[in-house]
Amino acid sequence: MLFKQIVGQKLIKEHLIRTVKENRISHAQLFLGKEGYGSLALAIAYAQFIMCLDKKENEACGECSSCRKINKLQHPDLHFSYPTVGSKSGTPFISDDYIAQWREFVLKNPYGKYEEWLLKIDAGNAQGSIKVKEAESIVRKLNLKSFEAEFKIMIIWLPEKMNAESANKLLKLIEEPPEKTLFFLVSVNSEFIISTILSRTQLVKINRISDDDLFIGLQELKNIDERKAREVSRMSDGDYNEACNMIEMSVDTKQNFEAFTQLMRLSYMGKFPEIIKWVDEISKIGRERQKAFLAYSLKMIRENLITNQKQTELARFSDEEKSFAEKFSNFIHPENSGLIAEELNKAHLHISRNANVKVVMLDVCIQINRLLKIPIS
Repeated sequence: MLFKQIVGQKLIKEHLIRTVKENRISHAQLFLGKEGYGSLALAIAYAQFIMCLDKKENEACGECSSCRKINKLQHPDLHFSYPTVGSKSGTPFISDDYIAQWREFVLKNPYGKYEEWLLKIDAGNAQGSIKVKEAESIVRKLNLKSFEAEFKIMIIWLPEKMNAESANKLLKLIEEPPEKTLFFLVSVNSEFIISTILSRTQLVKINRISDDDLFIGLQELKNIDERKAREVSRMSDGDYNEACNMIEMSVDTKQNFEAFTQLMRLSYMGKFPEIIKWVDEISKIGRERQKAFLAYSLKMIRENLITNQKQTELARFSDEEKSFAEKFSNFIHPENSGLIAEELNKAHLHISRNANVKVVMLDVCIQINRLLKIPIS
C-alpha cells in the first residue's frame, strides 16, 4: 500500500513520513478514525514506508522485495491481528486461522468495514472479538527475532474488540516491546479500549477526507463524471465508504434503505400484523447487520431533520433517499427527532449485549409509532 493510493489525508501522510526521516517513530501508535477515512490503509502504507529497502523522498519504492511482499500482505515481519469468532465447537480462532480471508478483504478494499469483515468470515449472529488466545499468539510472534526487516510491526485492527483478559495480556508488551518492534492500533472508537493501553499509545487522529480530496479520489478510482463525483463527495461527509455506497447503491445500503422505509411506514400506520412480519425478517439478518441498519436509521433521522429545518443543502442523501425524504421529513422535527434517535441508540446497545432481537425491534416499532405522531409545537 503506497501513500499515493490513499485518498486525501495529506497532513497525516506528511507527519508519518517525517517521523521516519527524523528517526522518531513511536513504538505504539493509535490510528483513530472511521474506516472510510483510511485509517487502516494509512497504517499499512506507513509500515511499508518504514520497511522499504529503497525509500524515495516521500514514498516507498513499491518494487523492492519488501514492498512486493507487503503489497500481497505476505511480509514475514508485518503481522496483523483482527476480530475473529469461535468455531461451532466453541474453540476460539485466532487471526492466523483467517489470514487468507483477511488478505482478500484488505486487498479488495483497505477501507473495509467491520460488518463486511464478519460477512467475509461467515460469522452469522456471532460478534467478533480479540480473545486471550490471540493475545498469546501476538506475544509469541513478537518475541521472535525479525526474519528480514529491521522492524517487526504488529497492526491490530479494532483493538476495541479486545476483551479485558487479552488487553491485560498485551499491556506489558505494548509498554515495553522488544527492540525494533512497533504496534499500530487501528481503531474506530477508542472509548472501548482499556485506559491502560490508551495511555501507552501516541494518538494519530484521522479526520474526515476533505470534499475536494474525495472529489479527486472518486474521479481517479471510480471513473465517474465530474458532476456525479462532486455531488457524492459533498454528500458523503468525508467518508470514502459512504461515497462508494452512494455511487454503487450497494446491496447492504439498498437493503437498509428498504428496511428503514418499511419501519417508518408500518410504525406510523400501526399495522401490527405487518410489523410482526417485518420484525421476523429483520431478526434473521445477523446482529452485526442489525446494528448497521440501526446506525443507518440514525443517519436517516438526522438527515431528515436537517431537511425539515429547510437546510436541504446540508443533507447528505442519495437520489432515492432524497425522494423519500421529500415527504417523510415532515414527520421528523425538533420535538421528536431526539427521542427517536434515543430509541434507536437503545436498540443498538441492547442488540450489542445479545438481547432478544424480536423483542427489541418490536419495541422500537411501538415507540416510533408514538413518536412520529408528536405534533410540532
